[in-house]
Amino acid sequence: MDDQLDAAAAKIGIGHHQRHVFLCTGPSCCTPEIGLAAWEVLKQLLKDKGLTGVCPRTKVGCMRICCHGPTMVVYPEATWYHGMNADRVPRFVQEHLVEGRPIVEWIFARNPMTQ
Repeated sequence: MDDQLDAAAAKIGIGHHQRHVFLCTGPSCCTPEIGLAAWEVLKQLLKDKGLTGVCPRTKVGCMRICCHGPTMVVYPEATWYHGMNADRVPRFVQEHLVEGRPIVEWIFARNPMTQ
């Protein structure tokens, strides 16, 4: 069992992650079509930018913010974004994930995680 878990963790880069992106794909904050379109763009851009090993992404069915979606949260800084549709994702990936500059006008909450 330990070998399987070690291999699975290594495959997705656990131990090397710098951020983790969670994206709600609806159905309450947005339609599933809008959420899934944003998800597909996010997956592709993380791959294109070489971020898959340092920035995993997780598709979420609901984050209990059921308005102005798709909703996204980025950890460890716990930056919460609204309206993260497929058109906004490229700017988010470039500015927040690549350049380290959160997009203030799209943020509706922050809750940094501390150790």
